[in-house]
Amino acid sequence: MTVTGADIARVFRAEHGRAVSVLIRALGDIDLAEDAVQDAFTVAVERWPRDGMPPSPAGWIITTARRRAIDRLRRESTREARQAEAVALQAADPAVGPDEEGPVKDERLRLVFTCCHPALSREAQVALTLRLLGGLTTAEIAHAFLVPESTMAQRIVRAKSKIRTAGIPYRVPRDEDLPARLSSVLSVLYLVFTEGHTASAGADLDRPDLAAEAIRLARQLVELMPDEPEALGLLALMLLTEARRPARTDEAGDLVLLADQDRSRWDADLVAEGHGLVRKCLRRNAPGPYQLQAAINAVHTEAADAAATDWSQVVALYDHLLQLTPTDVVRLNRAVAVAELDGPQVALALLDDLDLAAYAPFHVVRAELLDRLGRRAESAAAWERAADLSDNATQSRHLHARAAAVAGDGPAST
Repeated sequence: MTVTGADIARVFRAEHGRAVSVLIRALGDIDLAEDAVQDAFTVAVERWPRDGMPPSPAGWIITTARRRAIDRLRRESTREARQAEAVALQAADPAVGPDEEGPVKDERLRLVFTCCHPALSREAQVALTLRLLGGLTTAEIAHAFLVPESTMAQRIVRAKSKIRTAGIPYRVPRDEDLPARLSSVLSVLYLVFTEGHTASAGADLDRPDLAAEAIRLARQLVELMPDEPEALGLLALMLLTEARRPARTDEAGDLVLLADQDRSRWDADLVAEGHGLVRKCLRRNAPGPYQLQAAINAVHTEAADAAATDWSQVVALYDHLLQLTPTDVVRLNRAVAVAELDGPQVALALLDDLDLAAYAPFHVVRAELLDRLGRRAESAAAWERAADLSDNATQSRHLHARAAAVAGDGPAST
């Protein structure tokens, strides 16, 4: 069977995080581990199309990366310490590493908690983990943070430098360390899932493997910290969002908006599990941002169709969410619900003070509201602006089509 570039890309997306985690644990050096794994995938690109896919692609990558790291340490062994590191690494089993006592057993979840050390800023914690765990490019992470790529590159470099100079160890966090790092860990997993749900760039709408990994880690986190309602809330949010994946594209691969989706195609098991977790969160009576977002998604997935959605409840939940997370993105999403209750003109006025000019969904919402008001020239321009801001080919194609339909005096909505 011929191994294609797409096959290797799938292995990269699925195994990059684990390979980097194992190598960091063995090496204690983030840059060296990341470079070694990258080198291993470069070798895979050269050899696998010729020799075929190995029986265990993940094991092959880890073993090859380990050998590359040994070679590099030996080349740089101008001091005895570096040569000793190479000898120790050669003797070690990178798939296992030294035994450590501690609550976090999963290698990739261990990496998340390590990167969420309190010595790093929240932005650095999330950015570094997205880079190491998900294998996201600097451009993809910058897109998630709505910042320039150069800014994100500097942030990642500073985070790695901080870990190195401060001597932050790659180790299992103690039980008492977990609560202080939980908020950052939740942010990381949420952004990993978000990238999996809608890829910031590329030909495909989504990255199912990345979303699945985020869900797997969220399940591990709930098992690790079962009394944390926000961990439950995040898992519920992921499951209810993931449940809609089968209906997000049509047979041609084109994007289908929530209001137009065939809800019979939603994953009923994930919906039921997500609703169960939301009810469990409600019984805790300690609402947080992820629980409220999960509750909003529960309202959407309870409705038989878009018209049956309880928009007043959605607005009320967004009002509560704004008290905890007063961001322009939350205000934008609330405006969508307000439009269903009070009309597009009221909702459009809510967008005036939002600082989201570089955020494609802002222009999508504005375009839809303008279209409903019959202001089609302005709507078409907003659709085009949204398309220009999207590097996701499926999403951009949909947005250009909407712009063309409005500009051509086609139907106001699809």
